[in-house]
Amino acid sequence: MQVPLEISYHNFRKSQAAEEEIRAHVAGLEDIYDRITACHVRVDQRADNANHTIPPVVRIELQIPGHKNLVVAHEPDHLQRKFQTPDLTNAISEAFRIAERQLQDLKDERQSNGRVQTEGGEERFLGQVAEIYPLQDYGYLLNKDGALLYFHRNSILGGDFDYLVRGTEAYYVEEDGDTGPLAKKVWVKENSH
Repeated sequence: MQVPLEISYHNFRKSQAAEEEIRAHVAGLEDIYDRITACHVRVDQRADNANHTIPPVVRIELQIPGHKNLVVAHEPDHLQRKFQTPDLTNAISEAFRIAERQLQDLKDERQSNGRVQTEGGEERFLGQVAEIYPLQDYGYLLNKDGALLYFHRNSILGGDFDYLVRGTEAYYVEEDGDTGPLAKKVWVKENSH
């Protein structure tokens, strides 16, 4: 990760054992998908009762290049339905189980849906507009690897360059140019605006 892991507590006493468990789970997330740039985990005791049987909420927020933040949080009643006596360990395990599944789904989607064969047999990938300079007729896509990829107005084969905004998803064919990789063909993904 580019940014150190952040663990915070709200209405809950900090626990060394919980921190160690969280760090181990975050390492597991990085094993699944090594492009995570930041992770924030918050342990929040939103409610309590006389028996202290309401478990805390564990909220996980992951920053991933080219994707909106992946956020996992569940309400205490989810744990109460799933576990006989839910506690912090159950809350941590369940939150990270859900995060692992969502991260694996994202990785699978990027590996399969992000790659499409064009009619000419070229591989095209799914990226998104990271920067756009309409007066200069060029922009940059965030490519499949999370890097910036130059494209020119004339590269747009599907869609309208003048309506591109940051975050617009587009398929592209990459090639090596004189100054590095570039998107030689770009198709704006339908319903991306």
